[in-house]
Amino acid sequence: MIRFILSFFGAIFSLLTLGVAIVALGLGAIFWIYGHDLPSHESLKQYKPPTISRIYSGEGQLIDEFARERRLFTPAAEIPDLVKQAFISAEDKNFYSHKGYDTRSIAVAVFEAVRSRGHNVRGASTITQQVMKNFLLSGDRRLERKIKEIILAARLEETLDKEQILELYLNEIYLGQNSYGVTAAAQTYFNKTLAELEPHEAAFLASLPKAPSDYHPVREKERLLSRRNFVLNEMRENGYLSPEEYDSEVEKPLRSVQNGDFPSFRTALPPRDYFTDEIRRQLTQDFGEGEFFTGGFSVRATIDEEMQREAALSLEAALERYDRGAGVWRGTGKTIEADKLGSEELWRVALAATRVPRDIELNGKWRPAVVLAVEDGRARIGIEGEEEDQGGHWIPAEDVQWARKRNADGSLGPKAQGAGDLLSVGDVVLVRAMTSNDDGSFIRWTLRQTPEVQGAFVAMDVNTGRVLAMQGGFSYQSSVFNRATQAQRQPGSAFKPFVYAAALDSGYTPATIVVDAPIEVNTPQGLWRPRNSTNRYYGPTPLRTGIEQSRNLMTVRLAQEVGMDVIAGYAERFGVYDNMSTYLANSLGSEETTLYRMVAAYAMFANGGERVEPTLIDRIQDRYGKTIYRHDKRECLDCDDDDLPMGLAPRISSQREQVMDPITAYQLTAMLEGVVKRGTAASVVNLPVPTAGKTGTTNDARDVWFLGFTSNIVAGCYIGFDQPRSLGSRAYGATMCGPVFQSFMTKAVEKYGGGPFAVPPGGHFIKIDRFTGARLSDEATGENVVAEYFRDGAEPIFGLAYDGGFAMGSNLPLVEDVREHVREVETSSGSKASIGSKANFGTVSSGGLY
Repeated sequence: MIRFILSFFGAIFSLLTLGVAIVALGLGAIFWIYGHDLPSHESLKQYKPPTISRIYSGEGQLIDEFARERRLFTPAAEIPDLVKQAFISAEDKNFYSHKGYDTRSIAVAVFEAVRSRGHNVRGASTITQQVMKNFLLSGDRRLERKIKEIILAARLEETLDKEQILELYLNEIYLGQNSYGVTAAAQTYFNKTLAELEPHEAAFLASLPKAPSDYHPVREKERLLSRRNFVLNEMRENGYLSPEEYDSEVEKPLRSVQNGDFPSFRTALPPRDYFTDEIRRQLTQDFGEGEFFTGGFSVRATIDEEMQREAALSLEAALERYDRGAGVWRGTGKTIEADKLGSEELWRVALAATRVPRDIELNGKWRPAVVLAVEDGRARIGIEGEEEDQGGHWIPAEDVQWARKRNADGSLGPKAQGAGDLLSVGDVVLVRAMTSNDDGSFIRWTLRQTPEVQGAFVAMDVNTGRVLAMQGGFSYQSSVFNRATQAQRQPGSAFKPFVYAAALDSGYTPATIVVDAPIEVNTPQGLWRPRNSTNRYYGPTPLRTGIEQSRNLMTVRLAQEVGMDVIAGYAERFGVYDNMSTYLANSLGSEETTLYRMVAAYAMFANGGERVEPTLIDRIQDRYGKTIYRHDKRECLDCDDDDLPMGLAPRISSQREQVMDPITAYQLTAMLEGVVKRGTAASVVNLPVPTAGKTGTTNDARDVWFLGFTSNIVAGCYIGFDQPRSLGSRAYGATMCGPVFQSFMTKAVEKYGGGPFAVPPGGHFIKIDRFTGARLSDEATGENVVAEYFRDGAEPIFGLAYDGGFAMGSNLPLVEDVREHVREVETSSGSKASIGSKANFGTVSSGGLY
């Protein structure tokens, strides 16, 4: 009997042993099979999670961010223990004790699944397993993936310590609202840093990993509250919260940005504009789109936010002024269905979903509105963000009488007499509040529209090329096309300074005489007859007067004398063009370039001829804080000198290339000062510091320009239709772009100051008659007297006139026009010269492609 019992138990033991061995062998085989060809977990040591690239102003204010996944990487050492404890309690309370997988949790999960016949399948993944799933495996729920997950988790625990694994998890995990990682989620849900979170807020975040959409703070508020309280209880049971802390935290309401309890962090960000989008465009070209959107760059921009606002308002005012003057109503082209207009809730939802610009603040915030009714010449409107009052909001009849509506056949109707002549029920429009200039009190709502005409404005530091402001159109949200950097336009007469610079470097002087008379040139396209915009000719005239009055014929003759190949070389050296064609018409600015390039080139006139590399970026740091780009390469020679005398500024060594002779740069700057003092810009530009500049107007006024500078700031503007067409017979660079420059630079001078342009060594001043080019005595005074700067050792020749070698066409009214305005004078050397009449220069010319 005993032998039988022993034999029986021996058989059972053998079977159990054999069973265990078979199970062990089976598991070993399974793990051996699935352990082959697994992704390498070693790569997680060098893993760099996709992280937000952020752009900061010069004052350190966050102004924009770009990301595919909104993630802010935070090292484990900087993540508060409270946050770690909340996630460990919610997801893996044995995290610090297991070896990558939790056998007990797996067993419980299997038991529950068997008992419920597959209806209750609970998760048993550890944080380490979730890291493996998120980084190296798919998210499906197959057994095969689970086995691979366990294998990799065990391997990872041998490679990384617990804090490194937790760092990967807390930075990678998706927590809803396009937020990846706990830092971004804390900002998204609470507008707080991790260090500012309270226990119930940390538990809130720890409730989300299972299924963020199932725990939405608004739609599933009660479900999320229940889950949050569960996590708080787990934190108490795990010893992370005292009973008193738990009792306090569990009673706190569920609060979030989405429920309106906190302001969104996005409210602190200004709307995206042309400046930051241009940084995005340039950096995606330099680093690649993938690296920029995931690399976690910290970009310090050159933008001056105050001056950027001024640039936007100055350009917007000019564009709207032209648009209102044209008097054509276009509206937004958007409507809301009639069946939604009867309910305030419905039309507000529909209006919020309508894509119209919301970034315009010209004379007050422009708001979207919908026309709810039209009656008695008025239009009743519902306004986004404005509560309905008892009387409603109205556009009165007098507010629309500036405009005419375009008919279906393209013709213009009569001027509107009432709102119904322009508006229909359901139209989406833009409005702003009209207020009193005296006390700012509300007057009425006024109808607005984004202009069809467009333009751009750029301002930069003349010494560093740092772009302080850039506005690429009327409204970024209306059109993201950046006309400052992307629009190729004809600069017209704004190009003439490069012709004059080439001449000055070729031995000409500001007093050199060039004949202002008609020209005809045979070209393959036919006979080209350029002309002055006044249609008048003034005979032999000094270079200074030629550029001050923007004489086209003088410029063409001068270009012929100097040589278009020389001028093209200058334009390319200054960065205006990469490869300029040497057609004579290009001396009048017929070849297209960008405003950005032109402003940078003018900066080199202002700084004495040193090369300027324009930039929107001061510095770029990678995700670890290492500087990978710095624009300013200048050296401060005396910054470490403790004995530097009081009031003496340290010397700065730029080590930049000299692209033009400093004396040439000063001579040209002095001539461009004349443009502002008494030339084509004299009526619109008037700053309290020395200012130089040049107007530009192309054929038929398709583009109008003004570029100008003080001793430290250069700025430029152009205005034109995106599909070039005439702006009208009264459109000139001076009258349209000049006011933009004046408005902006008035504020810029208040902030940055300005002074006389530096006179380089190696020259001397001689007084001349600016009308005749004749030399005058040192004591001479008067409106016609100007002190020109001449090179030492190069005695100027006065009275010699250049005509460019052009024959004068027999069919042109040359003799009559020239003789009418020519007089003969005696120069300082006693010789005779014919010069233009001193009495009258005719209508102010802005030059152009004539």
